[in-house]
Amino acid sequence: MRQTKTDRRAYLTETPIRQLIWPLAIPTIISMLVTGLYNSADTYFVGRISTEATAAVGLVFSVMAIIQALGFFCGHGSGNCLSRMLGAGQNKEAQEMAATGFALALGIGLAVAVLGNVFAENLADFIGATDASRADTVAYMRIILMGAPFMVGQFVINNQLRFQGSATYAMVGLMCGAIMNIGLDPLLMFVFGLGIRGAAIATISGQAVSFLALLVGSSRGENIHLKASNVRMNGANIAQIVNGGMPSLFRQGLAAISTLLLNRFAREYGGDFAIAAMSIVTRTLMLLSSVLIGFGQGYQPICSFNYGAKLYDRVREGYFYCLKVGTVLMTIAGTICVIFAKPIITWFRNDPEVIAVGTVALRWQAAVLPLLATIVLTNMMLQSMGRGVAASLTSSARNGLFFIPLILILPRIFGLAGVEMTQAWADILSFFLCILVARAELLRMRKEEMLMRGISASG
Repeated sequence: MRQTKTDRRAYLTETPIRQLIWPLAIPTIISMLVTGLYNSADTYFVGRISTEATAAVGLVFSVMAIIQALGFFCGHGSGNCLSRMLGAGQNKEAQEMAATGFALALGIGLAVAVLGNVFAENLADFIGATDASRADTVAYMRIILMGAPFMVGQFVINNQLRFQGSATYAMVGLMCGAIMNIGLDPLLMFVFGLGIRGAAIATISGQAVSFLALLVGSSRGENIHLKASNVRMNGANIAQIVNGGMPSLFRQGLAAISTLLLNRFAREYGGDFAIAAMSIVTRTLMLLSSVLIGFGQGYQPICSFNYGAKLYDRVREGYFYCLKVGTVLMTIAGTICVIFAKPIITWFRNDPEVIAVGTVALRWQAAVLPLLATIVLTNMMLQSMGRGVAASLTSSARNGLFFIPLILILPRIFGLAGVEMTQAWADILSFFLCILVARAELLRMRKEEMLMRGISASG
């Protein structure tokens, strides 16, 4: 049965929270898991080539993180806003916001593709390539940069679909690209003998397929159709995108900077084997946290839609429910990683030096993984409510506010062990900060709710 906008509004604002979250969260969990798998596919298959090639993929990951940051900036910025607009019944404004966010992303992606390839050699030196890994780094990065428009474009459409409550369309779009990437990796790398270039071609091919599939999905049903005639590059729309997307830009951008610094210190205290080890740990934790992020993304349209409709009790109920479920999931995942850290690292790259560093680093990060639920879900709630400053603060904590000072200090005191433990300590400090910020915002929301009830009673 075709769902109308009225049906969707009733679905998001009247369905009991626990019954609502899972149908929205399951497709996004699958999407994020599949995305995590194909992000790890290059690391796994390249690990069959050499430690230097594995290090190269890890180095270029910081560049990919920047591209992803730009995609999430436009996608979350426009998605959060259009969801609140739909919740308030402003359908025309929501259509203009969707088209504007998409057009902005494509322009940014094209600029990154061109400028990145022009300065690829300099960029390889900047991100920390060694003499041994430099050639592989440049070769892999040039191809990845060519796919920048597809990457930012797919992130925008994916997030806009999710914020409209169309998580299934978003899931199918991402899965198409993931399957393509995983299938092409061994074919291009080993059958056609393209090596690390084959891994890069497989990645951008998957991104292009996801982009096209998501574009088709956005034109189906009651989803907002992206039209050039709806693009409005005015100050008001750009300001809304900046406010809603800045937390994502902080989070993803700082993730890129933290990865860059992590690679630099790993190179200084261990060389290519340490870079390779930390790359494997990063991809493993990304795969595990993708379940949590997917679950939280199922909550985001509920949060933004109900916040726009001023149904604050539903916003709070969803937040605390997700917090409980997320903490349980991350506790299970963390326990598994602590116990099986060595086999996990060995599966990616059977190199004794890589295994030694990776095992210790993975156990450090897995031990504090349960804290990630509070960090991620608090940030998602704040961002979905349009609380730009608070969301930017919490999103910058884990990979910026705490990580950057710690990565500059701990390795100088503890050497390579300092590199291995930095992210864990950053997560601990971020956890306590998020508790304080969440408490303040929940109290603010409750006061606003009481004021609304007082006005209604007096009326």
